[in-house]
Amino acid sequence: MGTDRTELAMSEMESKKTCRHYHVFGRVQGVWYRGTARERARELGLQGWVRNCADGTVEAVACGTPEALDAFRSWLHEGPPAASVNRVEESDASEMPVDQDFVIKH
Repeated sequence: MGTDRTELAMSEMESKKTCRHYHVFGRVQGVWYRGTARERARELGLQGWVRNCADGTVEAVACGTPEALDAFRSWLHEGPPAASVNRVEESDASEMPVDQDFVIKH
């Protein structure tokens, strides 16, 4: 009986998860942006990935609760101390990460 409740609670949590796509502009490469984004996302319990783009921007997909995504978005606007973020574009993500972790894509 306890297992059924646990499974139900977990499925309710999963159904509240949302996935967002972010594109970060500014001085965001070569400043440990991806590594600290991964650390922050893991602290918030998010799933997804972050990667550098050829145009000098950083792209990320994060899935989690709306509250965790709000906190992550706020962090993306700041970044690590050496970063200088000009803007963050955000949209609904068309993909769900396969991994249960938050990883750096290369």
